[in-house]
Amino acid sequence: MSQVEIRHLRTLVALRETGSLVDASERMFLTQSALSHQIKELEGRLGCSLFLRKTRPVRFTSAGNRLLELADEVLPRFHKAELDLQRFAGGETGRIIMAIECHSCFEWLLPAIDAYRNDWSDVELDISSGFHFAPLPALARGDLDLVITADPVDEAGIAYFPIFSYEAQLAIAKNHPLVEKPWADPEDLAGEVVITYPVDRNRLDLFTGFLQPAGVEPEKVRHAELAAMIVQSVASGRGVTCLPNWALHEYLQSDYVVVRSLGEEGIWPTLYAAVRKDQADAPFMTAFIDVAKDNFGSTDSPIYAQIDEWLNIMLGGVYFHHTVDTHKASLFFIETREACSHEPLQTKAFNPPKNPIDTSRIMRGPK
Repeated sequence: MSQVEIRHLRTLVALRETGSLVDASERMFLTQSALSHQIKELEGRLGCSLFLRKTRPVRFTSAGNRLLELADEVLPRFHKAELDLQRFAGGETGRIIMAIECHSCFEWLLPAIDAYRNDWSDVELDISSGFHFAPLPALARGDLDLVITADPVDEAGIAYFPIFSYEAQLAIAKNHPLVEKPWADPEDLAGEVVITYPVDRNRLDLFTGFLQPAGVEPEKVRHAELAAMIVQSVASGRGVTCLPNWALHEYLQSDYVVVRSLGEEGIWPTLYAAVRKDQADAPFMTAFIDVAKDNFGSTDSPIYAQIDEWLNIMLGGVYFHHTVDTHKASLFFIETREACSHEPLQTKAFNPPKNPIDTSRIMRGPK
C-alpha cells in the first residue's frame, strides 16, 4: 500500500488554502479530530512532521511543502482523469481506431470524419487501410474499434450496421466492343486486362461476385494505386476495371469512360460498419455510423471535383500523386517531360475546382 494517498494530498491542499485545521476539516466534510488523526497517521507512515501546529496560518515543513508540490502536479491530472472516466461511462467520448477494407472508400469517409469531428472533437480518431492484415479479428481483439467492410463474417462479439448499398460497375473505354452490349457477362472478360487496386482479389467484387462463380479468369491483372490512374488507363484502352458506381459518377459526367452492369441484374454489395457489441450502443460510436451514412455522396469529397481537369493533365503526359489528409485533399503532379530530359522534377500544387455536382442520380440499390 502506498504511504501517500490522494485523500492525503487533498487534505494538505485544503489546509494550505484555509490556514487552519478547523476550516480545513469543514472544507473536507470531516470532523477536526478525524482530520487530525488522518494527518498524524500520514506523519507516522512517513516518519516526519508535515507542518508546525502552533502557527496560524499553518506553516509547512520541508516534507509538507514537498507533498504540496506533488499535490499541485497530481491532483489536476487526477481530476481530469475522473471526468474523462465519467464521460467514457456515459458514452460521450472514447476512441475509434478504424480500418477500411474498401480501397476507394477513403473518398467519402474522409469528409465524414471531418463532419464527425465538428461535434465529437474529444473522440480519438485514427485510420488504417486494413489492406495488409485481417481487420475483423483485430477488431475482436480490441486492436481496432470499427471496420468498414463489404464482407461481414460471423465473428463472436461483432455487430454489423449497414451504411449503404452500391452497384459495382464495369468501366470500359468508349470504343470498347462491350459498348454494344447492355451488360457484361463473365465470359466477356476472359480475354481482357483487368486493372484493380493492389489488394487481394478475394476483396474485389469483380472476382468474388462475378468472375470466380463463373469460373472465368481474365487474361491479365494489373494494379494501380489511385482511381484516377485506373480510369486513365481504361480510357486509353489499356484494360477494364470495376469500381463502385459512386466512384465512377464524375468520370461518367466528364464522358471519359462508359460503364456496364456486371450481368443483367448487376452486382450490388452492401458496405457495413463492424463494431464490437460492447461499444455498439455507445453514443460516440452510433453518432459516427450515422454521420458515415449521411455523408455518402458528399460533394466535399475529392472524387466529386472536376475530374476532367485531372485527366486532361494526365493525358497530356503527366504523372500525379494524390495525397489526402482528414481535413483537405491536395493533388500534386510531376511533368514527365522533365523526367525524360533528366532535369530536376518540378512538383506543383494543383487545387481541383470546387464546383458542386448533382449526386441525386447516384443509385443506392436496385429498384
